[in-house]
Amino acid sequence: MNDRRSGILLHPTSLPGPHGAGDLGAAAHRFVDWLGRAGQRIWQVLPLGPTGYGDSPYQALSSRAGNPLLVSLEALRDEGWLGDADLGGAPRGPPDRAALHEVLSWKRTRLARAAQAFAARAGAERRAELSAFRDGEAAWLEDWALFAVLKEAQGGAPWTAWPGPLARREAGALAEARARHAAALQAEVFAQWCFARQWQLLRDRCRAQDVILIGDVPIYVAHDSVEVWTRPDLFELEPSGEPRAVSGVPPDYFSATGQRWGNPIYAWDRIAGEGYAFWIARVRSTLATVDRIRLDHFRGFEAYWRIPASCPTAVEGAWVPGPGAALFEALERDLGPLPFIAENLGVITPEVEALRRRFGLPGMAVLQFAFGGDPQGNSFRPHTYARDLVAYTGTHDNDTTMGWWEGGAEGSVRTASEVAAEKAFACEYLGTDGREMNWVMMRALSASVADAVVFPMQDVLGLGNAARMNRPATLGGNWSWRVREEAFTPELARRLKRLAELYGR
Repeated sequence: MNDRRSGILLHPTSLPGPHGAGDLGAAAHRFVDWLGRAGQRIWQVLPLGPTGYGDSPYQALSSRAGNPLLVSLEALRDEGWLGDADLGGAPRGPPDRAALHEVLSWKRTRLARAAQAFAARAGAERRAELSAFRDGEAAWLEDWALFAVLKEAQGGAPWTAWPGPLARREAGALAEARARHAAALQAEVFAQWCFARQWQLLRDRCRAQDVILIGDVPIYVAHDSVEVWTRPDLFELEPSGEPRAVSGVPPDYFSATGQRWGNPIYAWDRIAGEGYAFWIARVRSTLATVDRIRLDHFRGFEAYWRIPASCPTAVEGAWVPGPGAALFEALERDLGPLPFIAENLGVITPEVEALRRRFGLPGMAVLQFAFGGDPQGNSFRPHTYARDLVAYTGTHDNDTTMGWWEGGAEGSVRTASEVAAEKAFACEYLGTDGREMNWVMMRALSASVADAVVFPMQDVLGLGNAARMNRPATLGGNWSWRVREEAFTPELARRLKRLAELYGR
């Protein structure tokens, strides 16, 4: 990061706003301004791609498209492509929960209306801008638009369930589909253009506040994604298109059966044979939107857990060598110095750490994992930190700090006595009686030598388990937490700023 910084982990869907889920509109710009007042100079987000079943950003339908859910309709109204009446009737859930699936369906209808208005009334300059965007992003945009439109036409079914000629991408079937769905394809291109313009405005706002944007590249892509549909040869698939083997992690301290993620495994030999162009394109596209990239599941590049698709859990998997240094050498040749943060959590071996250090990639530390039986526990304690590190109170995949502090052994492999010992050690190590544990842990990280520290917004607010973003290996109820507008108070900003000032961040 080149200097000491602190910041906030908050996905845009978790922002407040008027239409049932956070977006890239006014509330996002107010949040960036609030970060500036709070002395926070990092904003970390989850993957920004369009989500499918389960709403997980880590199972996106595309690794390069933006999520239409995030497009601000208010901004389109201000440009004249929608009217006030179009903005009414948005689905709403509780104030602290986003109605992700319902809002996406509602918003897509409005985006199609805006595209029609644009086609009917836009001037030459704006038409030229859209045309230039379409030409500049053609390498992925045309395939994505067709995939999205066909998926909608097939009732949301995965591509393997589409009619055979479409699933197999037969030229005649694709040409016929493009002709039949021309208006819908144009609307999808328009939505991506709107996302790109609105994100760029938000990125400009971040730069004005000296806020670095950290994005996220999942190691795997979803099976039901445009990438697997267009390039099935780059994955371990059966002739039917279904996965032969899937991704995950083995049993560990947190799960007795491991995690079976279900993403298809890469055919790394074929990707290597193309000079890792697939990965270079993914990273280059992400760097067009953010300043740094959290590289998800870094250890999988050294060796990955391969699970036969027929197995119901991750227990039956095996470690298989990954692409290793060859991938990062290819990325470095094409992109220059690698702006990665290596998510080196889980079963980390000396070989994984050697790969990370070879390319000078900062790792991660999670303070919540520092006090129990995690084999990495000692490396998560601030007195062991190196400068070249991004330290977190917690991540999107574990409980909030207060949820962890106030909770027990349920949902984990720990016993009640182990939980009690973990909390006693945390109090002793941090020199606290346990009050305001979220601020105690944020202070401990801020005082450390780590160049960058990041706090989930839930921890800044001291929220409990109900505000958790994700429970790995579960479906339903994840990814939908939202922050209320009134949470961004001047008092909270002053307290965060003072913490940053005390420790030179």
